[in-house]
Amino acid sequence: MDTTVVNTGTEGKTWGGGNKPLKASYGKMMMWFFIVSDALTFSGFLAAYGFSRFKFIGSWPIADEVFTHVPFFHGNYPMIYVAFMTFVLIMSSVTMVLAVDAGHHMNKGKVTIYMFLTIIGGLIFVGSQAWEWNTFIKGDFGAVQTKGGNILQFVDTDGQRVALRDFVVAEEKDRTAHENKNGLWFVQEGTLPTYTVEEVIAGLEAHDNVLVRTQDINEHGEKTVLDRGASLQQLKVNGKVVVEGANLHVNEYGSPLFADFFFFITGFHGFHVFSGVLINIIIFFNVILGTYERRGSYEMVEKVGLYWHFVDLVWVFVFTFFYLV
Repeated sequence: MDTTVVNTGTEGKTWGGGNKPLKASYGKMMMWFFIVSDALTFSGFLAAYGFSRFKFIGSWPIADEVFTHVPFFHGNYPMIYVAFMTFVLIMSSVTMVLAVDAGHHMNKGKVTIYMFLTIIGGLIFVGSQAWEWNTFIKGDFGAVQTKGGNILQFVDTDGQRVALRDFVVAEEKDRTAHENKNGLWFVQEGTLPTYTVEEVIAGLEAHDNVLVRTQDINEHGEKTVLDRGASLQQLKVNGKVVVEGANLHVNEYGSPLFADFFFFITGFHGFHVFSGVLINIIIFFNVILGTYERRGSYEMVEKVGLYWHFVDLVWVFVFTFFYLV
């Protein structure tokens, strides 16, 4: 009669799951439930973004013209820094895999090293995203918003973007922004733009090599550039207010809806990454203190690894939707 030997040790119960559903422990099952529910949430957000972009496809900002900045370098580097952020996050997922594998082999030293590298990668990504937000909010070139809510940008005769500061001269202004203490009660006015529409018009008239570019995309996938006469007419007739940077109300790069989705979806993902970094730090110190060594199992490393792989995978979709498509 055959006799089957069952491994009843701690390691066997933890990693094998015994006769549990899908051969997973309770903790891993609950992590999978959370990941599935969170994946549905992100799917809803990205689907809403996709439908909105399809509706305004003719005037949606072009990613290669929005995300062109690199820290400490001046110039036009489309998607370079975003690609670096993506590479760092993917590599942190690799180090997490190595940490989980080292946990399987009960190798405390390697688990410590790879967890530390994962935390560093997460911190670099979160810091980079904060810098990207700051750059997006401050803006770089400036634009004019029309009475209909469209954005007018400025380019030279070669089609290269021109910043307002390169051709507009600001005059001295006596007016200050409305606040509760010096203006209307319960009405708060945002920071006044550096220039007025009248100053932009004067600067455009003084520089023959500057043209207006609308946010409408032509059949070649490029934004429409107006000639000198149409540029001046469009600005004089429809110019309403100068826009600098992007926020939840205006966006110098194009449709304000793009900025709304960008802040919400990337912010929601950034919150997940930041939470993952905090959890990884807690697990990291538990590894150093020998908590899991005494338990005889590094299953906690595997569970936090599942979460970390999830936020990495979500970023792949966010990166595709916002930056590549």
